[in-house]
Order: sequence, then C-alpha cells, then structure tokens
Amino acid sequence: MKNIYAIGVGLIGGSLCLDIKKHNPEVLIHGISRKDATLNKALELGLIDKKATLDDVYKADLVVVSIPVDATVKLLPVILDKISDTGLVVDAGSTKVDICEAVENHPKRRNFLAMHPIAGTEHSGPAAAVEGLFVGKTNIVCEVEKTTFKLQEKALKLFSDIGMRMRYMNPRDHDKHIAYVSHLSHISSFMLGKTVIEKEKNERDIFDMAGSGFASTVRLAKSSPEMWTPIFKQNKTNVIETLDEYISNLTQFKQLMEADDFESINTEMKNTNHIKDILKGIS
Repeated sequence: MKNIYAIGVGLIGGSLCLDIKKHNPEVLIHGISRKDATLNKALELGLIDKKATLDDVYKADLVVVSIPVDATVKLLPVILDKISDTGLVVDAGSTKVDICEAVENHPKRRNFLAMHPIAGTEHSGPAAAVEGLFVGKTNIVCEVEKTTFKLQEKALKLFSDIGMRMRYMNPRDHDKHIAYVSHLSHISSFMLGKTVIEKEKNERDIFDMAGSGFASTVRLAKSSPEMWTPIFKQNKTNVIETLDEYISNLTQFKQLMEADDFESINTEMKNTNHIKDILKGIS
C-alpha cells in the first residue's frame, strides 16, 4: 500500500497519516478535503505529502475516510465507484450500521473494510493530529468476511503495525456497545457543561472554582457538534436506551439523597469503584 489517500485530515485522519508515515516512510499520502485551507494546514504540519481530489482515488492502494458519519454514508458509494479493483477503502466512523448498509449491495463491497479506531481527544482539525494516538488502542472491525482477504490482510497489518489491537464485531453490536461507553459519555459531558453554564452566570466563578474533576468531566463537551450530531442521529435508538438507563440511575441516586439514605449511596459508590479495575485492562 504505497499510495494512500486520506479523505478528512483532522484529528483521526491526520493522526493516522502521521503514524502510517512513521512506520512506512516510503508511503505517499494524499489529502482530500472540501476546504483548501485544511489541506494547506495538513501540508504545513507534514500530515500529507500532496493535495488530491476525489477523482484521483482510482490511483489509491488505500483510501482512509475520516469525516462525519452522515457525510461518510453519502460519500462511500461514490468512492467505491471510483476505486480500482485492487484498492481498499476503510472508514473510521463511530457508528457502523448505517455505514455498512450504505454499501451492502455495492458491486465493489469487497473493496471496503468497516472499522472504528477507538481513540481521540476533544480537539478537531489538522492541528489536533498527534503521533502515537493509536498505540495500544482498540480498532473495531466489522463484517471483515465481506472484504477481499488479501486487501483486509494488508490493511490489518498496516493498522497493527502502528500499535492498534483488532477486535471483530458485527455492526449492530458495535453500535449498541459504543452507545454506552462513548456516546453516553459525550452527552453527559455536554449536559453537565450546559447545566453549569445556565446556573453559574458568572464565568469568573466557573473558572476560579472549577477543579480538575469538573475539567475532566466536561472535557468532552469541547468536542465538535458537527461531528457528534450525526452520530447521535444514526445511533438514536441505542442512545435513547442508554439515556433511559442513565436517567433511571440518576433518579435513584436523587431519591436516596432525599431519603437521607447515605449508607446506600456509599454502597452504590463502592460497587461502582469496580470500574477502575475494568479500565486497568482485562487479562
């Protein structure tokens, strides 16, 4: 895979470019974006080697699509129309059902690999790209059996070499699980930020009194609404289910507070402390 085309050169796409180039210096990376200023910045930062357009992807060995999921659904069939028989298209979307369904019956479905590298920060744009973002991170791969074996083999080696571990999952299971561990986290962060902004009218008070706990909890509220709104829309059913369960837990906690049942609150928090063991890793 010597000629790689990156459609979207922000946090995820740009970081992938950096890591792929680090491990494969001979690779030529072409950037594609709707905004010329974005490509100029990507060139300046060394994320890409050259600018390109969508019409150039017939020359690609690999096309990496890292754009909002609604745009991915629309653009994927067009990219597959243009890709050569020996080229591969991968996406990095945070939802998988709609994306996979968009190309389910495409004549070149075998040239597409659906994946979701679970890594990132709250920042966006080319300047947010960082080297080593994917080291030790999980890459969810969906419907791998529908991709030509030789192409999937090359791609999976490429992403393994930059430090990702592979996990295989069907699209519906992916969207259900990711609603809990990612999408709900972002909603919680956005709504905590909204609550504080609405109730604490003095911005100086927020700045002066907010500790590291608040800062870490609302970190995700700095994420791009343009990226997250389509994610919530595509995964609406699963997100609503997670919200119902989350709201139920919040309501129960509130009821325990109202009843002065702090022994039960203490027990709830102790039980939830188990999350730190889970996040250390499962052997």
